Amino acid sequence: MTITCQDEKLILDKERAIFLPKYQLLAISDLHLGKSAHFRQAGLQVPATIAQTDLQRLSLLIKQYHPKTLLINGDMFHHGLNTDIDEFSAWKKQYQELDFLLIKGNHDRLSSADYAAMDINIHERSFCLGPFCFIHQAPNYTEEELYPISGHIHPGVTIVGKAKQRLKFPCFYFGKEYALLPAFSLFTGLYNIYPKASERIFAVTPKSVLEV
Repeated sequence: MTITCQDEKLILDKERAIFLPKYQLLAISDLHLGKSAHFRQAGLQVPATIAQTDLQRLSLLIKQYHPKTLLINGDMFHHGLNTDIDEFSAWKKQYQELDFLLIKGNHDRLSSADYAAMDINIHERSFCLGPFCFIHQAPNYTEEELYPISGHIHPGVTIVGKAKQRLKFPCFYFGKEYALLPAFSLFTGLYNIYPKASERIFAVTPKSVLEV
């Protein structure tokens, strides 16, 4: 789905990503690589294929949009180094020409040397481009004029069907003060958003993105 925000065209993809054609930038949030491996280390039976599936989805997005820059809007890595992150390092080698940017989130705890070894450019607080400023937690943003695009809370929306069934989906949120991206990882919960009349919500269903 294509929308206009701050007089710029944005493409909202059902794989929980946005693409800014003018800047050839693909943005996702809350990838949480390493989360499944971290849980397995703690003795919980979490499938080892979660990280593989998320990376495959990301590969399809890169193939579709051919971005110059991939921006991860916080929480790229869930914890410390583990097998999921080793897998990411091997996967990334096929994208030598793609610029990887990470705005550090509360779960991004690797050392500067670890990020440098993977050729990931770090932005400690935010990354601003055109009228937008990507930041992991939008309420912490204080600059004026630029429109913050955030992640962190894993936004979701509940849709009530004709038979009173309730379905909950990840969503994109665009309010007056900031926007929220859905969590990219499939291994995350959802925080329900209740929009006001002036705010826009776009549900991410298995087949498409639709405004609700």
